[in-house]
Amino acid sequence: MTNRLEIPAPRRLTCSGCGTEFTCTLSGPCWCAEETIRLPMPVDGGDCLCRDCLRKAAAQAAASP
Repeated sequence: MTNRLEIPAPRRLTCSGCGTEFTCTLSGPCWCAEETIRLPMPVDGGDCLCRDCLRKAAAQAAASP
């Protein structure tokens, strides 16, 4: 018997900020892991943000008191 590891296909997502479609690769390196920005996961049922919206959200969070 062979032990096969199934690699999940990249998820196709729609940015909850602007509606841009992008992919997320949970089984390998993803663009978001390369970002220095760290924001909490959304609690309102939203999903990931695209690179531009993630950067905008981080800038707004940094500017907030």
